[in-house]
Formats: sequence, structure tokens, C-alpha cells
Amino acid sequence: MVVSRPNPWLLAARPRTLSASVSPVLVGTALALREDAFDPLVFLATLAAAVLLQIGANYANDVFDYLKGADQARQGPARVTQSGLLTPQQMLMGMAVVLGLAALIGVYLVIVGGWPILLIGVLSIVCAVAYTAGPFPLAYRGLGDLFAFVFFGLVAVMGTYYLQTNQLTPASLVASLPNALFATCIIVVNNLRDIDTDRAANKRTVAVRIGDRATRVEYVLMLTAAYLVPLALRAGDFLQGWSWVLPWASGPVAFALARELWRAPRSPALNPILGRTAQLNLIFSALFSAALLLG
Repeated sequence: MVVSRPNPWLLAARPRTLSASVSPVLVGTALALREDAFDPLVFLATLAAAVLLQIGANYANDVFDYLKGADQARQGPARVTQSGLLTPQQMLMGMAVVLGLAALIGVYLVIVGGWPILLIGVLSIVCAVAYTAGPFPLAYRGLGDLFAFVFFGLVAVMGTYYLQTNQLTPASLVASLPNALFATCIIVVNNLRDIDTDRAANKRTVAVRIGDRATRVEYVLMLTAAYLVPLALRAGDFLQGWSWVLPWASGPVAFALARELWRAPRSPALNPILGRTAQLNLIFSALFSAALLLG
């Protein structure tokens, strides 16, 4: 029997975590639909650009962590460059192609949204590479959590909403917070698992700086805060009736994840929790989007 080898480009894209770029587009679009503002072509272009930007960032992370020696004795899923499935040159070329496609789609989005979208696009591409590359790599300076919070939450939701409505509102900022918090939770699990190898590679993540226990507390607090946002929107009368309860239907999954992460050793045992945190992000966002439309 012939066993097919996994596609290295697909492995490096880390499909289990791509919900981090899909989820905020759903929420931003739901906010726009509340105001009868929806353009399907803009929606598809926004979704494609967001996913491509995350894949490009993952490709950059794969190759630059390898070049910096941060993948030695790795406990997470195998990295493509470190495993020899692709050369650094191939991965750099793949990164350039993917980010180039995102930029190409971005030209259309800039025509739709103007200079604010141009600024967002340029910053997103620069930070996608600068996350692990350049003279001041964000992840190596403890800024990875902030990067995820801002770009996979605030910028992604509000940028999607702006493209459909040409405006920003305080409610869109508040509604972006769950995605920001969930995206950060994904980074937190990753960095918790890699504390020892990151410390050895002089990668000063937040987890390395604050330690094991505080990192687990960070995860629990971020999850909890995400579930308080629908309640805050109900208190502010942005959500009406009982629609705000919908996202809480995913609460048992969040509770189980928090309990597992609290008990799990710092080992590959955290890998499934990382993937399921990304899945929870998508489930919560779908329920939250429904609440925004119904409420």
C-alpha cells in the first residue's frame, strides 16, 4: 500500500488555526448586515485576503523560526522547513507569492475602502513578516500576543465592517473584542507549550516573561472576557431580547478547554488544545454573528 505524504504547503499553512482569520470577517459582516449593508464581492475579497495574510504569516513564521534556531527540540506540530520538506528558499518564495496574492486582492479593497484600507493592508503585510523576521521580530520581543489581539481582532472585524459600511462605530469596536481575545488565546497556548525552547532561543514571548502559571491564568481570563462581551452589548442595548445568550451555548466547550489547559503538562499534550481553541473561536463567532443579526 502506498502512503501519500502530506502536502508541505498545506502543513505550513496550519489549516487548524485559519479560523482565526475567518471568524472576524464573519462578525464584521454580521455587523454590516444589521444595517442592510452587504456586498458579496467585497465579502469574498475580504475573506480571501484575510486567510492569505494568515497563511503568509505562518509561512514566514515557519522559515524564520528555523533560521533563528527556535525550532530545535520542537514540541509543537512539525515545521516544514525544520523537517526538510521544503528548503528555506522555497518557503520564502511561497511566502512572497501568498502575500503577493493578498496584496493583489487588496488593490480591489483599497478601491472600495480608500486610504484606511491601504494603511491596514500595508501594516498587515509588514507585521506578518516582522512577526518573526527583521531586526525587531515582534514574537521575539513579547509582542506576539498584542499583534494577534490587534490584527486578528480589532483590525479584522472593524476593517470588514468599514469595507461594507464606510464607517466605524463604538459598537463595532466592542464587538471585535471576542475575536481579539480568542486569537490571543491561540498564541497563549502555543507560547505556553514552547516556553523552554523559546527561552533557549532567546525568544522572549509573554509566556517566557511571566512564566507557566501566569500564562495559564492569562488564557482563562481571556476566555472569560470574551464571553462577557455579548452581555456588555446587551447592557448597552445594542443586542436586544435574549439573542445575546447564543454565544454562551459554546460555554461548556470553553470551560472544558480551560480545565484541560490548567491540568495539561507543558508538552505536545497542549497541541490538541490549541487546535480546539481555534475551533471554539469559529463556533463562538458564528453564534455571535447570529446574535448580532437576531438582536
